[in-house]
Amino acid sequence: MTPATLRTLARYNAWANQRLYEACSRLPGEAISCPRPSFFGSILATLNHVLIGDMLWMGRFTGDESHGIKGLDQILHADFGRLVQARQDMDARIVTFFEAPLGDLEAVFAYRTAAGQDTATPRGLTMLHMFNHATHHRGQVHDMLSATDVPPPALDLVYFLRE
Repeated sequence: MTPATLRTLARYNAWANQRLYEACSRLPGEAISCPRPSFFGSILATLNHVLIGDMLWMGRFTGDESHGIKGLDQILHADFGRLVQARQDMDARIVTFFEAPLGDLEAVFAYRTAAGQDTATPRGLTMLHMFNHATHHRGQVHDMLSATDVPPPALDLVYFLRE
């Protein structure tokens, strides 16, 4: 794990979110929040969960955990326009954070889980997990989009690297 890899993943993360949100913006009416067979139950709920995960991880990395998250399934933004703005703000925050010195990526990183359990993992791998988590749930949204008339966008890392 290198700082350069994490910086690339931060930029990829923002790129993939922008593409996915653009596709979701083309959904008609209430299609973004209608119930769908998925872990979080809708596209909107899944996008909110990804934002929650990023807020939790960034709070842990920066030491500012004043995010007000009450649960992993919390709907922070029921309005898609507000969710888009929050996502863009978070992506800018993530890119800026990862452009700065990241410290010892091999060091043990201690934190408390959302369930309240104290745990520790290597700092760099924990950062990698944040990006992996987002990729996992973007894939779920991608699948839900496949059941609509809006074609899901290509989100593979290699497409980002080619641009």
